[in-house]
Amino acid sequence: MVASLKHALETGKLHIVFQPVVDLYAGGVFGYEALVRSRAPEFPDALSVVKAATDGRFMGQLGRALRRMAVDACPDHPLFLNIHPDEFDEGWLVRPDDSISFHGHDVFLEITESVPLSHYRHCHSVLAEIRRRGVKIAVDDLGAGYSNLKYIADLEPEVVKLDRELIANLVGETRLHRLVTSIVDLCGAQGARVVAEGVETPDELLAVIDTGAQYAQGYFLAHPSSECQPVDLRLLLEEKAAV
Repeated sequence: MVASLKHALETGKLHIVFQPVVDLYAGGVFGYEALVRSRAPEFPDALSVVKAATDGRFMGQLGRALRRMAVDACPDHPLFLNIHPDEFDEGWLVRPDDSISFHGHDVFLEITESVPLSHYRHCHSVLAEIRRRGVKIAVDDLGAGYSNLKYIADLEPEVVKLDRELIANLVGETRLHRLVTSIVDLCGAQGARVVAEGVETPDELLAVIDTGAQYAQGYFLAHPSSECQPVDLRLLLEEKAAV
């Protein structure tokens, strides 16, 4: 399958789409999350791409190629780039010619909260090296299943992304809303800004704004696109009020 992955890369069948991360205070786009998509029949979705890469010990090289594609396609904005845990073991991430070292704006490497914290302690030297180059850390998927809040203390991320499980059907004056607000406050006390992921309705967006979260991402704001599309939060809220 590695040969098929290489062929898909070389022929442009693996490509990048961008989903905006919206600044809830400024009202526009803060940055973009880069997501891999596939047109290759052997790889019907992103999960199948990642599985083939991890099974073939090709994740490091694939991640490097995808980072280059993302930086080339979106040079004028901060980027959120997903990092698979296997990449910490393959050595590609810390090469001095990696594209993240040359992006003209902030780069946030998204580390999933579903991987045991002990793994990242083992890879401390890799994290330290990429941070020396100015790259920042985002803890992804906080709130998906069992959450270990020690990630925030131990990894000292600049950004924490709250999983859709915490945002789905969020409304004010509920226990869930109080919980999310408390998490936002906790992250702020640790020096981390918060992205609410998976915002799919205007009511969820208003509830997220009320928690004090700085950023939001989701289908209500914008679907992933091959272009780094703008978002006007004021216009979205005006359209909500007019309905």
